[in-house]
Amino acid sequence: MKRSRIGTGFIALAAASALALTGCSSSGSGGSSDGGDSSAIVTAWGSEPQNPLLPANTNEVGGGKITDSIYAGLVYYDGEGAAHNDIAESIETDDAKTYTIKLREDAKFTDGTPVQAHNFVDAWNFGAALDNQQLNSYFFEDIEGFSYDENVDELPGLKVTGDYEFTVTLNKAASDFPLRLGYTAYYPLPDVAFEDIEAFGQNPVGNGPYKLASDDAWEHDVKIDLVKNEDYNGPREPKNDGLTITFYASLDSAYSDLLGGNLDVLDALPDAALETYEDDLGDRAINQPAAINQTITIPARLEHFDGEEGQLRRQALSMAIDRAQITDVIFKGTRTTAQDFTSPVIDGWSDSIPGNEVLEFNPDEAKKLWAEADAIAPWSGTFEIAYNADAAHQGWVDAVSNSIKNTLGIDAAGKPYPTFPEIREIVTNRTIDSAFRTGWQADYPGLFNFLGPLFATNAGSNDGDYSNPEFDKLMQSGSVQTDQEKANADFQKAQEILFKDLPAIPLWYQNVSGGFSENVDNVTFGWNSVPLYYEITKK
Repeated sequence: MKRSRIGTGFIALAAASALALTGCSSSGSGGSSDGGDSSAIVTAWGSEPQNPLLPANTNEVGGGKITDSIYAGLVYYDGEGAAHNDIAESIETDDAKTYTIKLREDAKFTDGTPVQAHNFVDAWNFGAALDNQQLNSYFFEDIEGFSYDENVDELPGLKVTGDYEFTVTLNKAASDFPLRLGYTAYYPLPDVAFEDIEAFGQNPVGNGPYKLASDDAWEHDVKIDLVKNEDYNGPREPKNDGLTITFYASLDSAYSDLLGGNLDVLDALPDAALETYEDDLGDRAINQPAAINQTITIPARLEHFDGEEGQLRRQALSMAIDRAQITDVIFKGTRTTAQDFTSPVIDGWSDSIPGNEVLEFNPDEAKKLWAEADAIAPWSGTFEIAYNADAAHQGWVDAVSNSIKNTLGIDAAGKPYPTFPEIREIVTNRTIDSAFRTGWQADYPGLFNFLGPLFATNAGSNDGDYSNPEFDKLMQSGSVQTDQEKANADFQKAQEILFKDLPAIPLWYQNVSGGFSENVDNVTFGWNSVPLYYEITKK
């Protein structure tokens, strides 16, 4: 299945080979009351934000739920991860390197000031500057002038060309740049933010569908109260009167409140509820893929895993894994078996890429391929899968090892390391001497984000040091395409190469599992696992 593009506001070819996000800024029907009746306040589960609510310094889910609600960026993502315009009127380029961005002129911050081009440029410069030490600074690394070595107050790649227009020049072509612009790091900041940035983060002035209910709306470690921003006139107009996010100390307490009708939306589950939540909640239970996958990486430098022999063994190992049984027995159906290297919630995903049959459990073919590899060089020893023991990995690693052992008739076992930092250190310094568990959570809903950072030659997250010139060529071709459909076609062709080489073996997509109460309707969990709060209606 390939997800199709529907409606307006998607990335599309405008004219004369210009990539554009066409305007989509009209208000929806809403459906919410105007009086702020507390009965129309949606209650949701959350966690205390790690930092003050500054877009460029928010990179965790607790803070992200709030910043995404109180700010509006150039684009936003719908439930399936497709991009639509919000503050942007258009985003155009002829070469996927220099982008001209025009804003709609009717948006404003909650202090009454208009949202203008300089509000984006100032916010991005602040986020990128080394001295400001913002956690999301790397999202600006593709903009001309960005530096990890010295402070740059004003990026030369950002130019204000009018009150409602600015240009962005990248240091290399990136056709998916417009897709990135819905991420938290790219939100604008009002002028008042720079008067006292620390104080602003505690009581921010935003431009999104919600705003803080009062100056003391954020009760640390307890909750935050948001109300509908009546001045927001973009496409995410809330269909409720507000949102209270409670910072629960435990998921068990949150789940009890959900069952008792004291919590409207829960987007995570305690382990104890995995076997019962679908019976408990019925059609109010949620279990769907999110933009997260799990893989096993096998470096080519390991004995038996280079060249033709390595290719045969990787394919045999992949077909020796009974993914369906493991996701059912170990994860109680809260994972979905992989069919590619990306995620089904990403626009452009396909389950029919040639070569993906290596992800099917096929014991006979697995044994045949393993025997062909043995004819090149006989196998000896134990196939080990390294993992960090400070998280819930042992169960599935043991199950995968047993599946390989029973299918291929070889010794296979997990290889635990005490903590995540410990295993990452030896992976990073290339001293790990076995296969190891890997995974990826998308930064933005684009196919490139699952492929380029992980498998391009010398890419930053290429833990297996994979290199294939044909793959690199297709990734580069897709990056410079000004038609996103053609870019995605290149990225899918690149995956055909990955299915032959299998530098990492895809296992499954991680699902978001949760539910909602009988007090609400129209609940959608988005591509990144977070509910679309503005769509929820109270009964």
